[in-house]
Amino acid sequence: MLHGAIGSSSQLEPLAEKLKDIFEVYLWNFTGHGGKEIPAEPFSIEMFAEDVLYFIEKNKLTGTDVYGYSMGGYIALYISRHYPGKINKIFTTATKFDWNPETSLKESKLLNPEKISEKIPAFAKELEARHSPQDWKAVLKKTSEMMIDLGNEPELKSSDFELIENEVLVSVGDRDSMVTIDETVDVYKKLKKGSLLVLPDTPHPVEKININRLKFEITNYF
Repeated sequence: MLHGAIGSSSQLEPLAEKLKDIFEVYLWNFTGHGGKEIPAEPFSIEMFAEDVLYFIEKNKLTGTDVYGYSMGGYIALYISRHYPGKINKIFTTATKFDWNPETSLKESKLLNPEKISEKIPAFAKELEARHSPQDWKAVLKKTSEMMIDLGNEPELKSSDFELIENEVLVSVGDRDSMVTIDETVDVYKKLKKGSLLVLPDTPHPVEKININRLKFEITNYF
């Protein structure tokens, strides 16, 4: 199970708890997240993909199915495209696919630590606790820079989705303010073995997704 940008594995623990009697579930944090040391080099999809590949190799996993929330889904698809055979079926939720200069600038502006501290102090405290003992503001800064880079040069171009051989289910909430249904449908149509799921009454934050519905869909798919 792969967490999203500026997130950590702790956000997926409630879902993992519901799945552990059905699956062998693995959770961990990407480099620079959840208290892991923040690297000097920029955050990138490739960096996080290498985290996943190292984890799979270290634990000698085979036939690994992947659930990816938001950025986690993008990373799973990146691995399936550039490292075929390393993972099996993929289920994404709330993954943004349409990265361009306009969308990346819009999303990066939402990661301003000073504005978050001023306008959403509770969220600032949550981020501080999530990434402690590391500096949560540095995590946001590096993530913002990564988004700008994605806008200028997407790690997955439109043609890449057509070359993915894995079975993939892409899901999106009908009330997601970050990810559109249109961009999700567009990727679904390009995938050779794609499926589509629109989750009703569902916004972007993972904490606001109906966990029992997600458990049902994940169990049914995998």
